[in-house]
Amino acid sequence: MLPREKILERLSEKSAKWDFIIIGGGATGVGVAIDAESRGLKTILLEQHDFGKGTSSRSTKLIHGGVRYLQQGNISLVLEALKERGLLCQNAPHLVHNIAFVVPTYDWWEGTFYGVGLKLYDMLAGKYGFGDSKSLSIEETLERIPTLETNGLRGGVIYYDGQFDDSRLLINMVQTADELGADLLNYVKVTSLIKENKIITGVTALDTETGKEFELKVKAVINATGVFSDSIRKMDDNNIKPIITPSRGTHIVLDKSFLPGDNAIMIPHTSDGRILFAIPWHNRIIIGTTDIEVNNPVFEPIAAADEIDFLLTTASKYLVKDPSKKDILSVFSGLRPLVTSGDEKNSAAISREHTVSISSSGLVTIAGGKWTTYRKMAEDTVDQALIVAQFDNKPSATKDLHLHGYIKGKIEENDFSVYGSDADSVKRLCDEMALNKLLHPKFSIKEGEVIWSVRNEFARTVEDFLARRTRALFLDAKASIDMAAKVAELMAGELNKNSAWIKEQIDAFKEVAKGYLVK
Repeated sequence: MLPREKILERLSEKSAKWDFIIIGGGATGVGVAIDAESRGLKTILLEQHDFGKGTSSRSTKLIHGGVRYLQQGNISLVLEALKERGLLCQNAPHLVHNIAFVVPTYDWWEGTFYGVGLKLYDMLAGKYGFGDSKSLSIEETLERIPTLETNGLRGGVIYYDGQFDDSRLLINMVQTADELGADLLNYVKVTSLIKENKIITGVTALDTETGKEFELKVKAVINATGVFSDSIRKMDDNNIKPIITPSRGTHIVLDKSFLPGDNAIMIPHTSDGRILFAIPWHNRIIIGTTDIEVNNPVFEPIAAADEIDFLLTTASKYLVKDPSKKDILSVFSGLRPLVTSGDEKNSAAISREHTVSISSSGLVTIAGGKWTTYRKMAEDTVDQALIVAQFDNKPSATKDLHLHGYIKGKIEENDFSVYGSDADSVKRLCDEMALNKLLHPKFSIKEGEVIWSVRNEFARTVEDFLARRTRALFLDAKASIDMAAKVAELMAGELNKNSAWIKEQIDAFKEVAKGYLVK
């Protein structure tokens, strides 16, 4: 890992050259960096906040083909996503694994209807399948989901899909891009595009930690900013028509007692027409998601009261133990970057497929898509950027590229297993520095992991660590607030910061964490 200071020094050098600048450090942008570097193209990625601060850390934690897209008849998207699901499981098995979903049936027609649909899902997966779906009796359904509402239950259907830890995978992707030779910087904001003869030739950027500005020249600029794509497109041309319609998806997190075991629940049709999931994740339960169109994208979207009520009400219909607001450990929202032609009214019907566009001045924009298909999105984007940069076509090399942390064979479940191949190194650091004390009794996170995240995972703030290097904020907001002071103290020692910085970090994290607490 090249130290941040060394990369920033390179930004000031007139002789420094890159082929591509990527704006945006979510799954799409980092995926593009991996793809470009795997083809031998020198790449720099700039993220104005932290890697995965936006949508990429706020998903439903599923790597899936998309049962809802099957309902909509979008077979091509399902086929592509199922293939990418299989590749991801091969290339990052320490973070991507299969999970069983039970669809409970209460009406006489549901068992056959959903059974047939999920058999088609199995067929489309082909060699990338995770297991065959099948019908379940009432007894088999309750054996898998003992807390399921039994009144009127007729049985269920079981199928298999993929689950992952989104921001942990993203950090491993950042490490992969770094190892391939890319320069990646969080907390560096692109402030304008540089043009010569109406063609984009670079960007101006601001290091938000120091206030220092830079001018960078490249062959092509790639806009991979997700829900913020239109803001970069407007830097290029203020008269452009917006192509992104953000949609907010909210999730609530409950104690594991609401859904014990390893099986998830999928509710195929709720009162708002969406699919709802109840999923075991990191010894908690995630219930989501909603689908609310929003006008202006923000980094910290806040759930509306009626979204939380909807999730609680719907969950109560299917669980014996009815969850209430006091049971919610954390609530988080993410914005989907849906691509629209401007005519659609219902965000559930707007395309989840991705699109790559090139402006008249050469700005390459990748928009839309979903976590599962990030690799294919990146491949398509680099294919187009090669044309803009006037490079010869070089084939992508990411289909069989193992991501950082990859482990072959069965993964031992322990406190450090999310680190994959780094697990022994993290444990050794904790031992050597005598930092094996838990940060909080509700979590298995050790103090030494803070040091590891700064040295090896690009963490710069308390929020980076508690929200995205670990998932504490998403799993239990109150407990994460309790950890903030110790995390700030440990980070300050590693980053050579003073007591004023510690206070600023604690205050800033508490302010963000308020949005994850239910009022």
